[in-house]
Amino acid sequence: MKKVILVLSLSLLSIVSFAQEIKWMTMDEAIEAQKKDPKPIFMDVYTDWCGPCKMLDKNTFHDAAIVEIVSKNYYAVKFNAEGNETINFKGVKYTNPKYVAGKTGRNGVHEFTSFLKVQGYPTMYIFDATGEIKTNVLGYRTAEQLKAEI
Repeated sequence: MKKVILVLSLSLLSIVSFAQEIKWMTMDEAIEAQKKDPKPIFMDVYTDWCGPCKMLDKNTFHDAAIVEIVSKNYYAVKFNAEGNETINFKGVKYTNPKYVAGKTGRNGVHEFTSFLKVQGYPTMYIFDATGEIKTNVLGYRTAEQLKAEI
């Protein structure tokens, strides 16, 4: 009986830890959320073709400590630097007029990517509770490295 309880407990524990993940939102959703509850924004700027971006998703953003830090302290935004999302930021509408639907590989660069002055992928930005850019972190980071920077 003790073995069954132990196995069930370990199974449940692994399911709970596996289920932990960052709840990503759009920039517009984060800005709306800030109006109700001012909190900083953590933004992951990525592209579909970027290998280090995929490693960041797979490794760093699934680390339990990073999930907890980001989820507790920030509104988490995932932004495709070459996507077709419309972003309304500080009274300006940003789009991607060069976006080509269905294109594989590199696509047109989003206007918001240019506004942010992204120099490479991945880049993570932290905006304060008023929407001002506080800092950015360029490149892949392990969970340990990112914990020291956010």
